[in-house]
Amino acid sequence: MAKKQTQSPELDGVFLLKLVLYVVLGSLWLKIHSSNLTTGVPIPVGFLVGLLFASHDHFQIDRKVEYAVLVVAALIGLIAPYGIFIGG
Repeated sequence: MAKKQTQSPELDGVFLLKLVLYVVLGSLWLKIHSSNLTTGVPIPVGFLVGLLFASHDHFQIDRKVEYAVLVVAALIGLIAPYGIFIGG
């Protein structure tokens, strides 16, 4: 008789750590400013890395939750005045 392997549920700390990771990654933007442009060009670098992590996560929470956290963090990161700024 073969034993069925069941996945053990994730600990609450692991779940919280993943959500914090996705919030931090999702809010990172690379904003490039040029001297002849009045506005910068934002690139969602952290969002793209977060999507890569979410799609390849071995112990995954619901992917819809991960994607929703990434999108909300990316929108906040676009508006907030933090990130990586490159001026030319």
